[in-house]
Amino acid sequence: MGHIISVNNNLCVGCSQCIKDCPQNNIVLDDNKKAKIKSQDCMKCGHCMAICPQYAINISGYSEDPYDTESMELLDSEKLMNSLISRRSIRQFKSEKIEKEKIEKIIEAGRWTPTGKNAQDVSYIVIDKKKRLVEDLAIKIFKRLLRFLKVFNKSMRDMEIDEDFFFKKAPLAIMVIADSKVDGSLAASNMALMAESLGIGVLYSGFFTVATSLSGKIKKELGIRSKKAVTTLVLGYPDVKYKRSTQREDAEIIYR
Repeated sequence: MGHIISVNNNLCVGCSQCIKDCPQNNIVLDDNKKAKIKSQDCMKCGHCMAICPQYAINISGYSEDPYDTESMELLDSEKLMNSLISRRSIRQFKSEKIEKEKIEKIIEAGRWTPTGKNAQDVSYIVIDKKKRLVEDLAIKIFKRLLRFLKVFNKSMRDMEIDEDFFFKKAPLAIMVIADSKVDGSLAASNMALMAESLGIGVLYSGFFTVATSLSGKIKKELGIRSKKAVTTLVLGYPDVKYKRSTQREDAEIIYR
């Protein structure tokens, strides 16, 4: 559905905040000192609407109204850092199902992630009922690939592929689909943070994403057409508990 930016002249006071914040210089003041949208061909980023103190700017075509963010609490920086330090890739999952409302909340975290030029081109495939089917298809592909990978990659020489190689018996996975790998990856990162805040463990299954890119059958089963499979988040309640963080190399920082 198309989106149209409109200005309510009865509410606009000509403060010019929208003009200063517009990244495409698409707003001017008219002769009556009211904001005027020059073209509807902008990227519809919504900054003009978000910054307007008079609620004078509206963007049509969305299913929801904008949220009032002034009353929202900011993240506690220490809690966020602790979450980043303590997170681990989970490969041991309980069989317990994830509640639908939590799945939707995880996807919401992806939906609210910024996209380049406000493309909003990221979509999500919840792999649940077809999980066993597509995992079996991926296993067939990787068993053939592994013969060659073991020759060239020493770290893979002891790798064995069992029937749970990709999803580790987790109850479901979410594949992130996008035209832009950057947009999809950023969305997946926010989704992982949300999942972990809900007590749900996450594994990025890069191997399954590769298998999908190589398999027309998997793409057909998942309904993937023109967009790219960017990454796959395997999700479930952890059946393992870590007592300490791992270690990281010092950051290389260059100031210019």
